[in-house]
Amino acid sequence: MALKPHNFNLPFNIQRCSHVHCTVKDLAASRRFYVDIMGFIETERTKDTIYLRGLEEKNHHCYVLQQGEKAEVLALGFKVGFDKDLEALERHFKDLNLPAKWVKRHGEERTLAVSTPLGLPLEFHAKQTRVPTFMRDYIHYKGLAPLRFDHINCFTPNCQTTYEFMIEQLGFRLTEYTLTEKGEMWAAWTHRKGNVHDMALTNGRGPRLHHTGIWTASINNIIHLLDVMASEGYVKNIERGPGRHGISNAFFLYILDPDGHRLEPFTCDYLTIDTDWEPLNWDLRDPRRQTLWGAPAPKSWFEHGSTFRGVEVRDSDIDSNPIVAGYEDVA
Repeated sequence: MALKPHNFNLPFNIQRCSHVHCTVKDLAASRRFYVDIMGFIETERTKDTIYLRGLEEKNHHCYVLQQGEKAEVLALGFKVGFDKDLEALERHFKDLNLPAKWVKRHGEERTLAVSTPLGLPLEFHAKQTRVPTFMRDYIHYKGLAPLRFDHINCFTPNCQTTYEFMIEQLGFRLTEYTLTEKGEMWAAWTHRKGNVHDMALTNGRGPRLHHTGIWTASINNIIHLLDVMASEGYVKNIERGPGRHGISNAFFLYILDPDGHRLEPFTCDYLTIDTDWEPLNWDLRDPRRQTLWGAPAPKSWFEHGSTFRGVEVRDSDIDSNPIVAGYEDVA
């Protein structure tokens, strides 16, 4: 497999990932977890939905939690530079014979909803309602003190084709990757905003959301969140970590919200701004890629994910056995 060259000549500018829109079965329980425990700011609450943001964010929301009978994901949100980028994206998806339609989303001026060839539901906007940042209001720094929404990680049944679409058709740039023994793409970390990833792709049963990543300022914030979760009865929501990834170099923690949506509080990754950045390759048999140090990942971390509403889930097209932390084979 040859890596695909980055496409710098698309007629639109996707700036970064911006938010996730999920359904939850108990809105009050979700609010307690995200606001009281984790420390997100509640921007607004409607009859059936709460809109949350990080402490330094000036946009209306980074998490949209909507009451529903089933916990699932409705959309993965991205921000573009200008309205003209939305128009160009609509033409681009229609030229590719892929779904693209305009939808109304609270707190967003105009929103374009699209679908990738394997069914990832993406939404693009140029403007959200502007709100005050709490960046210097330190009295609000509670729980994790979450500063901003950072990345999305998805299971995909064919990482190779999904990676190629993100690189060639949407202008994402590859930072790190893992190949199978046969040279097939097993996992890819791609970005738009200049750090390790806006969208990571992992081979597996999908498409499904594996997790969303939340940036915090220091390792101490993650440790403090663990103390808060333990003291408030959320020990069972701690799935994996803390530890350090080889890929991304990030200090991580994986937790589950009351509905099982996975979140990754993390810090300490690095910048990838240069246009001539050379992607870093990892051997699938190297356990350091996943856990440079820390306890092995539980089985749930490889198998559990949040489904997308209306999107069929299928088994992976690739069969391989990566070595994970602890030097155990996981199918």
